[in-house]
Amino acid sequence: MKAANLFVKCLENENVEFIFGIPGEENLDIIDALLDSDIKFITTRHEQGAAFMADVYGRLTGKPGVCMSTLGPGATNLVTGVADANMDNAPLVAIAGQAATSRLHKESHQVVDLVSMFKPVTKYATQILEPDTVPEVIRKAFKLAEAEKPGATFIDIPENIMELYSDETPLPVSTNRLTFAEKSLLRQAAELVNNAKFPLILAGNGAVRSRASKHILEFIDTHKIPVVNTFMAKGVIPFSNEMTMGTAGLQKGDYENSGFAKADLVICVGFDMVEYHPHLWNPGRKHTIIHIDTKKSEVDKNYIPDIELIGNIGRNLVGLGEALSDLIDIPIKTTQIDFLLRKATINEMNRCRNSAVWPMLPQKIIWDLRTAMKSADIAICDVGSHKMWMARMFRCDKPNTCIISNGFAGMGVAVPGAVAAKLAYPERSVVAVTGDAGFMMNSQEIETALRSNTPIVILIWNDCQYGLIEWKQQRRFGRTAYIDFNNPDFVQYAQSFGATGIRIASADQLLPALEKALSEPTVTIIDCPVDYSQNDRLTALLGNVLSELYD
Repeated sequence: MKAANLFVKCLENENVEFIFGIPGEENLDIIDALLDSDIKFITTRHEQGAAFMADVYGRLTGKPGVCMSTLGPGATNLVTGVADANMDNAPLVAIAGQAATSRLHKESHQVVDLVSMFKPVTKYATQILEPDTVPEVIRKAFKLAEAEKPGATFIDIPENIMELYSDETPLPVSTNRLTFAEKSLLRQAAELVNNAKFPLILAGNGAVRSRASKHILEFIDTHKIPVVNTFMAKGVIPFSNEMTMGTAGLQKGDYENSGFAKADLVICVGFDMVEYHPHLWNPGRKHTIIHIDTKKSEVDKNYIPDIELIGNIGRNLVGLGEALSDLIDIPIKTTQIDFLLRKATINEMNRCRNSAVWPMLPQKIIWDLRTAMKSADIAICDVGSHKMWMARMFRCDKPNTCIISNGFAGMGVAVPGAVAAKLAYPERSVVAVTGDAGFMMNSQEIETALRSNTPIVILIWNDCQYGLIEWKQQRRFGRTAYIDFNNPDFVQYAQSFGATGIRIASADQLLPALEKALSEPTVTIIDCPVDYSQNDRLTALLGNVLSELYD
């Protein structure tokens, strides 16, 4: 069969459901072959939007999200979303058309060495030079994208290769199975836990990827060890659980407020170093560390584990719990670590839940958003000041219900990410939580959402500036520079696409607007003015132990 048709057959063999992308001259053969496939091609309005969709789809489902572009500028537009997926350990396969091999050796229209360009931001990047290698290349790209730790892979396909023929067929899909630690290591780790006076669990994104939530819950219910989670592990333990400390990773002050200052043992479960650098929570290198993950730890002077339990995270937690129970007659008594972060978060939200301050306080916006959304609904958070507030204050009782980009942290992820989330989980409501700056970076994907029948809610925190940079400038220099801009009328902007637009004019309007928007079968954009003067309060309240702020 034609190599392009074989390529599509191999994608079907990998159970690809969606491809996000834009047709181009150099990927025409694959685009045409997709017409005879059950794979749904979601035509986006920008390649960055396509990459962010594949990024979020991969992170939510655990299956590689697939994005496609043409050569040159189409492929370069994919890079940000691909890098975001790779650093956030989301499985993704990026595909780009390329010029015919007959002109790759010379200066030629739109030709860039894409393999070299994508290598630094992927686990694997290659070019197909023979039609018979298509099955091997695709199987390897998907296998590596899914393998722990997951990430992005890239395939470059010259247009003339796709026109050739091959007798090859798709390769069988193998399943990656993780082993678990030896019993001797589990016993050594159990002895460290048993001898610790103030143990603390740090749960990271790997715990979410590995579906280890129930195992962590069983462990802490038995042994009463408090858990603090990273931004990307929100919901791995329900915030309603009394052993949940809260979310750490904003600043050095978390060392005190999240329990690290008192802890003598930190059990890191699925912890990725890009989430919360160890020099912030282990500055004196005094902590004993147990590393429980699918791969050995990164080398860092502030992160030297005493024991590494490598393999299946859930199974190793069960094994650790069993070994610990063999050492002690009764479970560990309730921890002596004070839950300062949890107390501050709860008290602050209760303080602001009925606030009528205008423009709206971030705390009030989050209270209303959490009230309107069900526990299984999904919030896709963009990057900016609102991310700091969402990471801290938005309570989650289920993993993967608040998606935060924290490795590469690329702005513009929320709107395309929300489209992908709704396609992956059509039965759930999805809200893109974004600043006005991040919204305008990929707002063109509103049209994609409407055309693909993915009703989402876009909640814009409107302050007409790059608010996070303003915050940093004020703290460092006492003045601001080049952070202000003007916005369009977001209501009319929404209506021009055929979406619903709502402008919030008082604090009591947001909750009913959210509840109505979440029930509507269309895209709704909510323009909500926000008062970020509370940013310093967030720093003071959650970065330092200032009890007088929440007495």
